[in-house]
Amino acid sequence: MHSPTRPTVLQTGTTLALGSALLLTLVLVEWRPLIDADERIARTAHGWAVEERGLTHAFRILTDWVWDPLTLRLVCAAAVVWLVWRRSAWWTALWLAATCALGTVLQQTLKALVDRPRPVWPDPVDSAHYAAFPSGHAMTATVVCGLLLWLLHHYGAGRAVWRTAMVVAVISVVGVGLTRVWLGVHWPSDVLGGWMLGAFVVTVAVGAYERRRV
Repeated sequence: MHSPTRPTVLQTGTTLALGSALLLTLVLVEWRPLIDADERIARTAHGWAVEERGLTHAFRILTDWVWDPLTLRLVCAAAVVWLVWRRSAWWTALWLAATCALGTVLQQTLKALVDRPRPVWPDPVDSAHYAAFPSGHAMTATVVCGLLLWLLHHYGAGRAVWRTAMVVAVISVVGVGLTRVWLGVHWPSDVLGGWMLGAFVVTVAVGAYERRRV
């Protein structure tokens, strides 16, 4: 399979960087239209979460166990072991581990710097720690799923495997973001920021990997 061209990676990375920077700025200055939209969507989602207790319980299982950042990092660690054990691809394994680690560092650094409060409800259905922006669940899912999809592409996975992995990745990335808003622990823009920053990390990492191979 062909790897993404350098101009495409550069253009995608630039677009994601600018979009992430713009969103971060709007969050920092508390741009009123963004805040109003966040509050309106979050309030509506929380109302549904309180009414639909069964669905809310299912979402908690998904977000706390299946799509939890620790679970996804363990999946990434398993991929690192596979690369070393079955492929003897030490450099690729190191690249994968380092990218996941750097994504986590970026995420936690931004959380500390922005220090955005999470939504507060009189009748919460879930709880979470640390600051809100960006969503760690959304960013981690985007980074891990993006990197694993690229590895499958890189190693020439069959069509059935590729399509299955793509469906699982899309459901996971989109699903974890929606559950975080549904459970009332993130504003929608936190999730959007996690998605965009995660995609940016993947794009930069892939570009760096491809550049080294030239």
